[in-house]
Amino acid sequence: MNLVPHPVSHRFSLRDVPESELFRSFSLISMETGGSHLIELTDAQGQHNALMAIETPVRLHVKGGLGHYAFSYNLGADARIDGDVGNGVGEGLRGGSVRVRGNAGIGFGVAMRGGTLAVYGTAGDRVAAAMIGGEILARGDVGADVGVNARGGTILIGGDSGPRLGDPQGDAIIFMRGQAESLSPGMGEAKLRKRDELRLGLLLINASIRADAKEFRRIVPEQVLITEREQRRGEVVPNWR
Repeated sequence: MNLVPHPVSHRFSLRDVPESELFRSFSLISMETGGSHLIELTDAQGQHNALMAIETPVRLHVKGGLGHYAFSYNLGADARIDGDVGNGVGEGLRGGSVRVRGNAGIGFGVAMRGGTLAVYGTAGDRVAAAMIGGEILARGDVGADVGVNARGGTILIGGDSGPRLGDPQGDAIIFMRGQAESLSPGMGEAKLRKRDELRLGLLLINASIRADAKEFRRIVPEQVLITEREQRRGEVVPNWR
């Protein structure tokens, strides 16, 4: 969801307005507008633990960067951040969307359960670690151990990754356009299937990332690849019921 075309209806300073007051204002604005109006937050200067656990459906445009754990456990906000962010941003995300128009630190989207989390620059190590659901999109490069212990969700990497990409014991879906320094043992690469191209195309449009889905590959457990090859050869026992 692109926040740019929507006019700003309210403006608050993260430096001057206490967060408790901000959250009360979010609730009032949401009740008045149904969450459709755009709220601009100025004076973002790397504040840590900012805007965590927002329950109210609001649209936010943060002018500047934020520190560690911003928007962690978010449920209601659709937010854009114009700047870099620290470690643990979007941790435990439950819903809504957070888009970072800059770079992210370590642990981007750790343990997230739902929603959409996107970074348009680079991200550090352990992106999507212990992820359960939702979508993480990184347009640039990412660090090591991406998707470690991830048990679900979708991870999209537009650039390259560090070592040990993926987790063969998990069910997270990884799409990648660049190259991995190494895959985790038990992981392999495969071309996209037609249904993957369609799904990936929608993800790219939703995140406002200009790319062709056909440029990406799947990073999946080798056991999945073996099963797919057996199905193509007709070696899987059919269900006769």
